[in-house]
Order: sequence, then structure tokens, then C-alpha cells
Amino acid sequence: MMLTLAGTPNASSAPPQHAPENLNPLLEPLRQKYDLPALAGAIVTSKGLVAVGAVGVRKYGGNIPVTVNDQFHLGSDTKAMTATMLATLVEEHKLNWDTTLDQFFPEVAATMNPAYRKVTLEQLLAHRSGFTDYSWPKGKDFYDMHKLPGTPREQRAAYVAAVLSEAPVNQPGSQYLYSNRNFAVAGAIAEKVANDSWENLMQKRIFDPLGMQSCGFGAMGTPGKIDEPLQHMVVLLGHRAIPPGPEADNPPAIAPAATVHCSVIDWGKFISAHLRGEQGQPGILKPETFKRLHTPPFGGFYAFGWLVADREWAGGRALNHAGSNNQNFAIVWAAPLKDFAVLVMTNQGGGETFTACDTTAAALIAHFEKK
Repeated sequence: MMLTLAGTPNASSAPPQHAPENLNPLLEPLRQKYDLPALAGAIVTSKGLVAVGAVGVRKYGGNIPVTVNDQFHLGSDTKAMTATMLATLVEEHKLNWDTTLDQFFPEVAATMNPAYRKVTLEQLLAHRSGFTDYSWPKGKDFYDMHKLPGTPREQRAAYVAAVLSEAPVNQPGSQYLYSNRNFAVAGAIAEKVANDSWENLMQKRIFDPLGMQSCGFGAMGTPGKIDEPLQHMVVLLGHRAIPPGPEADNPPAIAPAATVHCSVIDWGKFISAHLRGEQGQPGILKPETFKRLHTPPFGGFYAFGWLVADREWAGGRALNHAGSNNQNFAIVWAAPLKDFAVLVMTNQGGGETFTACDTTAAALIAHFEKK
């Protein structure tokens, strides 16, 4: 559904039961307080969009306003999307949660560290593989990963071979350690079993079925233009705008962990799908599969792209995740027992960005509770 800045549906949209509330009056004071270039937020339920807003400008100091249709970067909130896509393959019996890495990647068996051979897909998606939290292979950096040859799928295959050859930092399966490596390898697993790129699988299995038309990968916008919000970093001299380009985001090797961008409305469609699953409604997955994605498989607090916590305002179990590529920030809090979620996005990283988005999320929760 396309909306104007004020939150009014355009003529081509399917008419909602009620027009979404305009959150701009709530968002703008917070954007000004924390000196953000732009700030977007939404409240959704299992029925869809309840409220939405976007305030500020695409480039700090500029005069092109953002809209609720503008794209913001999700960072590690991509992980829940990758896990959901993998779950569609599990439901089709193309892979299993307990299939092991030596079964997925027999071609690297000779160089794979033996400790990883029996690591399961489920352990990857719960960050219990034994991988280090350093994203790049030993002796390599961000720029080395951008220089990998071949297609994104070929780059991920090379990345998988490299990280699986290294020794784990703890006994696989023994403890939680957050690592982008886990979801990069999981994305490569999907590519092998479906014989398609992760990008195509996300489009076909998540974005298209949910009508998420604004989704893409990497930095938002067109080089040389300001047709989407520019990414920003807080530096000593103030806000530095980062133009889109090949090295303006995470490399394709770890794309399944942290490269999706989309509008706040389209992100809300994905979160609403998860809430519908919690309400027992079938969708792109069976309700029981959605609930499995929200349940830590080995105890603790992490489940398939979600942090699981107990919050009074949520009536108990709450789902949370934040994401940043250091030039944007996005955070979601969902309350399945009360059937609502709040989403916040900004095109800035560093400084007080986390505090700004967390405070905004709290304000959206309080706003919804007053209804």
C-alpha cells in the first residue's frame, strides 16, 4: 500500500478498514531531540498497519523530505527474514533443521575443520556453531570481501569454504556467540538446496508473497542522486552522508546476515506475517513454524533472528531485534500475546542513534497502549 507523508492512502491502494494513524507529530520531536537526518516508525498488528510516519530529510542539512515509502536499511534485522526463508524450505522438506554441515557442504569436507562437521542448521540460526564473532576470515577485512570474484552466490561459496576451515572459538553447540558468519553460511545452505541465489530466494519466498515491493539489498538509492535516504555516520565534524555504491554496505559474502533495505511499511508487512502466525493464522508458513522461529531451541534468549525477552508491557514474551551497518539503525519490538509490534528506522549510525531509536520504540509502545 502506497502512502503519502501524512499517511493517506493513494487512490490505487486497496482501502483499509481504517486509514493508518499519522505518527509524524510523535516522531518529529524525537528526531529533533537526537538530531537525526530522518526517522520512520510504524505500529502493526496481525491485521496490518495501524499507524505510520516518517519525518526529516533524505540528506542531513538538505531539503528533500523523507516519506513512508522511502527505503531504510535493516542491518541485522535481515537475519529474521533469512531464517523465515529457510523455514519455507524446511516445510517443503528440502532441508531439515538438524541436517549437518558435512551433509550440506561435502565439497569442502577435506578442508572443513572437523569440529564443524556435525553443526546443524538449527545451531547456526541460534548462534551456537562455535564461530567467532569476527565477520571476516582470518587475515581478511571488509575490503577484501568486497574484492571476492564472481557472483554473490560464488562469493558466498568462497566465504563458506574459508570460515569453515578455521578453528571454532568454543565447542560447537555449547554456548551462544552472536556472529554474522552463522547466517552467511545458512544463506549459502539455502542456495545449495534450492539451486538459486539467496537474493532470488528472498524475493520469491518472502518479498513477493508479502507484497514487499520496496525491498532490495545493499545501500539505498541511486549513485549520484538523492532518490532515497542517504546513509549517515556521526563523525567529529558532524553528520557525514554516505553516497550509495559498491562499498557503502556489507559485502555480498555476508548478505544473508545484514543487507536488506525496505520501507517501514514493507517491513511492517513482514512483522505482521509473524504476528499472524502467532495468532494461529496460516500464511507464508504454518503457524507452528512461525512459533518455532520465535522459540529459543537450546534455551537462553536467541531464536532464529529474534531475541526473546519477558516484558510487562508485552504481557510476557516479547520479540526483539536491532540492526545496523554503522550507517543506519532499525529496531523492532513485538508483543505476540497482545498482537502488536513497533518498528523504528533511521538513516544514521553512531552517536546517540541507538538511544534515539530505543526511546522512539518505547514511545510507540506507550502510544499504542493508550488506545
